[in-house]
Amino acid sequence: MTDKPTNEDFLRQADPMRRELLAHCYRMMGSVHDAEDLVQETYFRAWRAYDGFEGRSSLRTWLYRIATTTCLTALESRGRRPLPTGLGAPSTEATAPLVQDTEVPWLEPVPDALAGAGADDPAAIVTSRESIRLALIAALQHLPPRQRAVLILRDVLRWKAAEVAEAVGVSTAAVNSILQRARAQLKDVSPTMDDPVEPLTREQREQLDRYVAAFESYDIDSLVHLFTEDAVWEMPPYVGWYQGPRTIAELVKVRCPAEKAGDLRLVPIAANGQPSFALYHLEGGVHRQFALMVVTFSGERISHVGMFFEKRLFDTFGLPETLPAKASATK
Repeated sequence: MTDKPTNEDFLRQADPMRRELLAHCYRMMGSVHDAEDLVQETYFRAWRAYDGFEGRSSLRTWLYRIATTTCLTALESRGRRPLPTGLGAPSTEATAPLVQDTEVPWLEPVPDALAGAGADDPAAIVTSRESIRLALIAALQHLPPRQRAVLILRDVLRWKAAEVAEAVGVSTAAVNSILQRARAQLKDVSPTMDDPVEPLTREQREQLDRYVAAFESYDIDSLVHLFTEDAVWEMPPYVGWYQGPRTIAELVKVRCPAEKAGDLRLVPIAANGQPSFALYHLEGGVHRQFALMVVTFSGERISHVGMFFEKRLFDTFGLPETLPAKASATK
């Protein structure tokens, strides 16, 4: 007589997969908060159905199928999560009024640790960092949900076409056709799914140090020399996006509430497998939560900055509301 699997067996075997499933749901949804909710829903559905799990596939594959179905169902009633550049409008002048749109479900950054890209999970670090980069997540949001699922299952998880077909409920031939269309739509995206994630070079780290120093010392003019000529700055929930080093520097001067050295402090964090910071602004003698910043390099210069003003993201990253008065922002 074969012992029937129990719910305790499920919890013991499935719990170590939670972070990779969160990364999968994040790629699908573009929101760490949606991803957390849908992972919970995935585990609830799997727990209820586990006594019928026959082991014809691995538990991991079975959980990914449930997670994919759960995400596709959620996406039926939710719009894509863009960055401001994805709205289709031209770049904005630095002096133009800021226009905020809180109705748009904006793209969110994800902590490396939650998505399995933290230093304590070496087996999954490379794949996770390659596939949660901000540019890729933003690009995936432009794909219809089923295309998105097929591309992720095939090109990130390296599933066979037949496995993907079963997961998304289409034929193998349809999977190949969907994948071809999805790849065609993303062919101009940089970085691509296959681009390796390399550690920061010494020159990039030095540039990053200059970048932090420019903000904390309020030496905004020096920012011009740190960006590529076509660098982009965007900051949801504001709908404008800004291009070019001088435009970006002028924007910071005109719109940032900082006025002098010491008004801003940048705390390094780990988001989307990229250099990232939590910004704190001096208010009433205390540095308080201001925004999260994800930085992208092209060569030795910065090519993109995403600023995220959603305050609940600070909680997601485990960050304090204020900084201790004498703590160093760079240690």
